[in-house]
Amino acid sequence: MFSALARPAGAALRRSFSTSAQNNAKVAVLGASGGIGQPLSLLLKNSPLVSRLTLYDIAHTPGVAADLSHIETRATVKGYLGPEQLPDCLKGCDVVVIPAGVPRKPGMTRDDLFNTNATIVATLTAACAQHCPEAMICIISNPVNSTIPITAEVFKKHGVYNPDKIFGVTTLDIVRANTFVAELKGLDPARVNVPVIGGHAGKTIIPVISQCTPKVDFPQDQLTTLTGRIQEAGTEVVKAKAGAGSATLSMAYAGARFVFSLLDAMNGKEGVVECSFVKSQETDCPYFSTPLLLGIQVDIKVFLQSFTNLEKKLDPKGTLCGRKKGIEKNLGIGKISPFEEKMIAEAIPELKASIKKGEEFVKSMK
Repeated sequence: MFSALARPAGAALRRSFSTSAQNNAKVAVLGASGGIGQPLSLLLKNSPLVSRLTLYDIAHTPGVAADLSHIETRATVKGYLGPEQLPDCLKGCDVVVIPAGVPRKPGMTRDDLFNTNATIVATLTAACAQHCPEAMICIISNPVNSTIPITAEVFKKHGVYNPDKIFGVTTLDIVRANTFVAELKGLDPARVNVPVIGGHAGKTIIPVISQCTPKVDFPQDQLTTLTGRIQEAGTEVVKAKAGAGSATLSMAYAGARFVFSLLDAMNGKEGVVECSFVKSQETDCPYFSTPLLLGIQVDIKVFLQSFTNLEKKLDPKGTLCGRKKGIEKNLGIGKISPFEEKMIAEAIPELKASIKKGEEFVKSMK
């Protein structure tokens, strides 16, 4: 009899907690005045998941924040300008999104951005490690194949590294794959899901079209062309903008999608899956993008200390206390086609080199 009553009570508690958490998510955008940062901040301001939005950049953030603050949504917005204000921007944050850095221009690869963006990411993530070490860190700044290892090494240096809380945002690859497949098959792109694994540059971007839902089939020549377009879609935008920048609006959309998924999972929503470039044991690369189940991992010690037997029955998942948020489970590569296996094999050497470059950059820092 008691268990029959406990289930709805537990569900009510979880809903209550979820609503509270949604209303109090504190998100920072570092690089908020840039081509990605401004539309990303707009999307975050528009979300009921966010209650406090703090914006940082080396120029123009007071104006961007003032502009966004007039929008009739609940999130408060404040701009922070320059390194001396960065600590205040980060304090108390649940999620930090970093699109800071220079964009690609025609003829440039993502790796050409390394020298400038590596220093920017290392500086910003060092501040995160000092001022919000428990926050989820979402890296958009390219080259992601190197900036995620940089972030990890910086957090290790500060003694606060948690691989379940550091994400390379590769969501734009999935968004593009969904769109391009939908176009070819006459489907609604919102109902298409193509996992994209590997990394976030050129041939390291591996769309797993064999796992697409709904199931689709392409002749090999069309599949090869489609895969190439997904891999080089960023270059397609760079060329179309003719020197005026790289993908900003679609990247802002993809970045916001990832943050919203992360916040949903942190609030207790079940079954939230996104691909992301993270610390991994799925291949012999130390970092690799695969589908991840995002969610809540219970800190058993805190859970046992804090909950009575009744509370444990009402809330068996421990969503009300002792939460370690982030990656709940790496869902791995799954069953793939020989064509996709070949792409992974070809991507591994480039991925390893990019990862090593990022790790060595931090080791060489004074």
